[in-house]
Amino acid sequence: MRRSKYCGEVNREDEGKILTLQGWVHTARDHGGVIFVDLRDRTGKFQVVFSPDVNKKLHEEAKKLRSEYVIEVTGPVSRRPAGTENPNLATGDWEIYATDLKILNTAKHPPFEIEDDIDIKESLRLQYRYIDLRRHGMFNNLFVRHKLYQVTRKYFDENGFIEVETPFLTKSTPEGARDFLVPSRLNLGTFYALPQSPQLFKQILMVSGFDRYFQIVKCFRDEDLRADRQPEFTQIDVEMSFVEREDVIEVMEGLIYRIFKDVAGVELTTPFPVISYQEAMDKYGSDAPDLRYDLTLKDVTEIAGKSKFKVFADVVGKGGIVKGITVPGGVKYSRKELDDLTDFAFDFGAKGLAWVKIQNEGWQSPIAKFFAEEEKVEIQKRMDAGIGDLMIFIADAPDVTYDVLGRLRKEIAGRENLIDENKLAFTWVVDFPLFEWSGEEKRWVSVHHPFTMPFDEDIDLLEKEPQKVRAKAYDIVLNGIEIGGGSIRIHRKDIQEKVFKAIGISEEEARLKFGFLLDALEYGAPPHGGIAFGLDRLVMLILKESSIREVIAFPKTQRGQDLMSGAPSPVSYEQLLELGIVVKKKS
Repeated sequence: MRRSKYCGEVNREDEGKILTLQGWVHTARDHGGVIFVDLRDRTGKFQVVFSPDVNKKLHEEAKKLRSEYVIEVTGPVSRRPAGTENPNLATGDWEIYATDLKILNTAKHPPFEIEDDIDIKESLRLQYRYIDLRRHGMFNNLFVRHKLYQVTRKYFDENGFIEVETPFLTKSTPEGARDFLVPSRLNLGTFYALPQSPQLFKQILMVSGFDRYFQIVKCFRDEDLRADRQPEFTQIDVEMSFVEREDVIEVMEGLIYRIFKDVAGVELTTPFPVISYQEAMDKYGSDAPDLRYDLTLKDVTEIAGKSKFKVFADVVGKGGIVKGITVPGGVKYSRKELDDLTDFAFDFGAKGLAWVKIQNEGWQSPIAKFFAEEEKVEIQKRMDAGIGDLMIFIADAPDVTYDVLGRLRKEIAGRENLIDENKLAFTWVVDFPLFEWSGEEKRWVSVHHPFTMPFDEDIDLLEKEPQKVRAKAYDIVLNGIEIGGGSIRIHRKDIQEKVFKAIGISEEEARLKFGFLLDALEYGAPPHGGIAFGLDRLVMLILKESSIREVIAFPKTQRGQDLMSGAPSPVSYEQLLELGIVVKKKS
């Protein structure tokens, strides 16, 4: 079998040439004795004509063709007769009159049509993924992903990085998401873990003098799934020695610029804006702010705490805050729409939502009577609100207030059509806190991971005031979605031990889990830092897809299942016995 060209590559230069094409029968149509077949491969479609005037036997053979048969055809390329061209097809001016046909394989009728604009249940698409991937849109998504791989590797090679593979079977060091565990047959009762990231190995590579490392790597986290999460995902993983935060940011902006230029055909404006974590929370209620629209949060805590509105005053008295959002022209909101926003706030942990419509005659609101006129004037001033606007307020603990208002900001932007879907709003978020309090574990935990370097001037606060310690960490955000995160790492053993102690990891536990890293830091570890980009998420945003499952060849469902292969699945008793494992069902 010898293919002359792909279907989508045939053009005017091929007129009169005898070509052999191979692919799948997209459609077969019998028009008064002449059979027209649209032949499809990964590049597109091409029309093949079977005429009894050219070859009667071949014409009879063509009557057997059905959708998705795999065939090979040979014949001369000619221009389609005037008026029969297909302007919607790149090859729509040309056709082949077949002189030879080989049916390479037959096919059952597919469970759905091989078209992009059809409504198919996702579960059916995932069950028959090999059919789904024949659709042009899915092929294009994976081809864009392929291009991103090549651009990334070329960029890093040009900038002196070395691609190094790190192990998939490694040590379990749970600190964050759950590990996927792999039992060892040769060492019964012990387990490997699939890596949540190559973090420790890339730091070891810096100690080893590799200086600039990168890897496009699979990572694994046993966590609850969403549209932008999978149990196995792909990272662009990077580490650099002898750098500060600004060095990493500069090189990574160059990568993002190159990816969007070469893959998406978009020239970005660099450098990207940089905002602090606290500014992001204060203005947007999120450490991954969407900067495509305004609707910034405003603080009225000082005024609300002195007002006669007991709900606000009590919250402020207990150390909480009162913040709000102004919706321009929001007086049009009906009572039902306001009740819907209140229910939305309840769903995410708020105890309530207060609203004020600013009419010509003054405030229209259930809380209006609790505020003096001078307080109303000052609140409107703080809220940048005027006649015709709607003000909504949340009063609660800072974390709840920020979270709920951040979500309301996004919800209202959607309702008001404020989001420019064609805009690309990048930002770096820096100066994160190093720790956050875990109410569940009753201890301080790392915001990013425990290998993040604190600000030099904050190191003395680690023992007595860990809540004040800032991290040399940085996230890159696109349109409200974090696409990458990293930090300058701890390169001194004494500081690493202090951080472990601050998050409740004893010397014995640190030695058990991270002994090889602590040992390595004693052998001349250079200052170093890095970052990891979520490759699946990045491709999803470039293609404006709503789920990363659309840019992964064989994704899992939100329950972590592969509907095509049937994984995960039970294994035999003999396999478990060999591994020394007994499975007990939960009661």
